[in-house]
Amino acid sequence: MERKLVMIRHAKSSWANPLQSDFERPLNDRGEKDAPMMGERLKKQNIIPDVIIASTAKRAKQTAKKIAKAIGYNEDKIVWQEKLYHCIPPVFEEVMYEVADDVKTVFIVAHNPGITEFVNQLSDKFCIDNMPTCGVVGASFDAEQWNEFARTEKTVFLFDAPKNNI
Repeated sequence: MERKLVMIRHAKSSWANPLQSDFERPLNDRGEKDAPMMGERLKKQNIIPDVIIASTAKRAKQTAKKIAKAIGYNEDKIVWQEKLYHCIPPVFEEVMYEVADDVKTVFIVAHNPGITEFVNQLSDKFCIDNMPTCGVVGASFDAEQWNEFARTEKTVFLFDAPKNNI
């Protein structure tokens, strides 16, 4: 079965309140616009998730909800995972292994630097210096179960970011 994993970095966050904790930082004006725009781009390419899994940090939650709304995904079905907050690459695999095997397409909304490190491990043919805010990387692979992810050859089929002219 062909499966798709779409990794999304949270949209641009606000640094307006220097006393605010990193976890509680909200999106700034640009982030508020970029997240639904990227959702629309994914929808136009018919990349629709069966499940969205997101970090519980405020900016990631806001990004996930805005993308969900733009693609017509019920935001009440977003799976919140605290362990995605500033996680290392193996945590993304751990999260995927918990996904039901009838799910074909998963969106994961998370943070740098882990997300950049993770997407750079997807394929020898794909490498970026830094995953931009609200950047999207999609990879496809053939597997019967999500827990086969690490052992399968992946093809990066999508790299997009708000500043790309599409």
